[in-house]
Order: sequence, then C-alpha cells, then structure tokens
Amino acid sequence: MLHSMTAFGRSTRTMEAGEVSCEIRSVNHRYLDIGVRLPDSLRAAETGIREELSRVLSRGKVDVLLKTSDGQSGATVLDVNEALLRQLAQAAGGVETMTGAQCVVDSVRLLQWPGVVGVSAEQQGEMALHARQAFDDALADFIATRRREGRMMEDMLLQRNEQLRTLLGSLRVRRPQVVQRQRDKMQARLLELSVDHDESRLEQELVHAAQRLDIDEELDRLSAHVIELEHVLKRDEPVGRRLDFLMQEFNRECNTIGSKSADSQTTAMVVDMKVLMEQMREQIQNIE
Repeated sequence: MLHSMTAFGRSTRTMEAGEVSCEIRSVNHRYLDIGVRLPDSLRAAETGIREELSRVLSRGKVDVLLKTSDGQSGATVLDVNEALLRQLAQAAGGVETMTGAQCVVDSVRLLQWPGVVGVSAEQQGEMALHARQAFDDALADFIATRRREGRMMEDMLLQRNEQLRTLLGSLRVRRPQVVQRQRDKMQARLLELSVDHDESRLEQELVHAAQRLDIDEELDRLSAHVIELEHVLKRDEPVGRRLDFLMQEFNRECNTIGSKSADSQTTAMVVDMKVLMEQMREQIQNIE
C-alpha cells in the first residue's frame, strides 16, 4: 500500500489543569527529517516522539508541534522553587553590597526567572501523560491521511500505466507501416531518378534504414517497466525511491523511441507518453 509523504494530523486533550494540542505535518523529502517543537515542561517527551516517528516513517520532512494552555477553572497549582528564589535574592543583595548602589528587588521579575515557578510535579506528570496521548491520536490521524492520499495516488498511477500500455500497443501496430512506408519512399525516389542501381546495395540500405527505425527493444523494455510498476505498487513497504528510479527508465526508453520516430503520428504518441510519465513522476515525488 502506498503512503503519501504529504499529510496532516491533529489532536487535542483537555484536562482540569489545561489543554494539550498536537499537530503533525509533513512534506516530501529524500530522507526522514524530524523536527519537534514543544514547551520546556514537556521536553522529556521529545526522545519518545522521535523514536515513534522513526519506527513508523521512513521518508519525509515531519514537523511536530505540541502546545499547552492553562485551564479556565484556575485549577493549576504553581510550584515555587524557594531555594532558587532565595539564591536570587541573596545574589541581588550581594550586588548591592559590592556596588554601593541601592538595589530594589522586583518580586515579579524574580518569579519570571526560568525555573522559579512551575506547575506541581503531579500536574506536570498529568500534563506529560495527556501530551503523549495527544501525540498518539494525532499520529493515528496523520497516518490515516497518508494512507488515504496514498490510495488515490495508486489509482492515478494505475490509470496512467494502463494508458501507457495502450499507447505501446498502438506503437507496435503502427511501426511496421512506418518502416514499409520508408522503404516505398526510397524505391520511389530511385524510380524518379531513372538510373540503373545495384539491387543488392539497395537491399543493404533498406536493411540499415529499418535497423535505424527499429524500436522493438525499446517497446519490450517499456512493456516490462509497465508490468514492473504494477508489481511494485503491490508491495507492502515504502516504494517511493524504487518508483522514482523506474520512472527514469520509462523516460529514457521513451526518449529513444522519440529519436527514432519517422512520422508525425509516432511523434504524437511519444508526446502523449511523456505527458503521462510526467504526471506519474510528479505524484511519485510525494510517495514514501
């Protein structure tokens, strides 16, 4: 099953002390690049979040945002670090002694010092638990979105692949007519010149011309690639890189066929094939 690298998931958990929300979003990337933004009170959860994402994802640039907000009931219990507060007050007094300048200690600024005020250990543990649950719910939503988009991309790839198969069949039917027309054109030009010619030499030139126009090998390889793409889509593993490489092979064979084209109809079919391949390539860039 295909998974899209472009997805979004969100979840919110509400508790008495406040609310925790988690958002996970991702875009395509060659490798797995994880970015985590969360408040200092939940910093300990970062390792677990990264490990879980690394377990379920293989490619993509993934951004995780965890936010907390205080509850409306005022149930939050503040925990004041009295030891740190006492050290700050002593330090302020020491500065006053050293400089001789009057030092007015602003209690509000002291409370704003990092680490002085925090939620109680009990509420902090509850917040961490709800944060992990919010992340798990957001991750489930995120993965479900990746699967839905992956199914849509798979349907599109199969449709375009079937159209490629139809065009390949048309090229196989058309090619002998092109070669025969080139042969008739060369013979008609010789007749117009009304000169004697070496039949064996003419046959050699016709053989060389037919070889230059021969695209059987390219058609065979493209047909094999069409079958391989269907097999790859059935794999239960990340296949984005394999599909990307396969599309490079598609394009290489198509370019060779275009260079050997000797009529406008073949050229038009080659253009149609390249349009289909480009549509497929754009979608494959978002497949994990």
